[in-house]
Amino acid sequence: MATALHNLSDYDLSKIPDASNMCFGIVVAEWNPDITGALLDGAMGTLEKHGTLPENIHVRTVPGSFELVYGARQMVLHGGYDAVIILGSVIRGETPHFDYICQGVTYGISRLNATQEIPVIYGLLTTNDLQQAKDRSGGSLGNKGDECAIVAIKMAKF
Repeated sequence: MATALHNLSDYDLSKIPDASNMCFGIVVAEWNPDITGALLDGAMGTLEKHGTLPENIHVRTVPGSFELVYGARQMVLHGGYDAVIILGSVIRGETPHFDYICQGVTYGISRLNATQEIPVIYGLLTTNDLQQAKDRSGGSLGNKGDECAIVAIKMAKF
């Protein structure tokens, strides 16, 4: 479903498992910090809302979105997490750089999910402009960080 038709922060509370005994890793890109910071706030707030203790949410930063794959892999291999969430924002520019970064991160996270024992949740915003990123990081369309936290809880319980 297109995000324009569904608020990223809306979900049925009755369908969310208790996360009080879960531990999560979050890898967040430093690039576009206003956007990624809002995504991180959303993810952390939602995890805590569903019972995850703050000390069981471990956040690591990487310079940009392309490095999210490496950061996620390190957390998967060495963290003891129930799930890992990646958060980043790539905004289309004037060069094909956008396409290469988005494709590389998508492939890398898909590969981790196919080969590792815990889920890695895809929280990379891929937008055409800054306003679209703002709308999806706590603006008019909700917060992708909230959605990623719910997906992480559900997949950890899977």
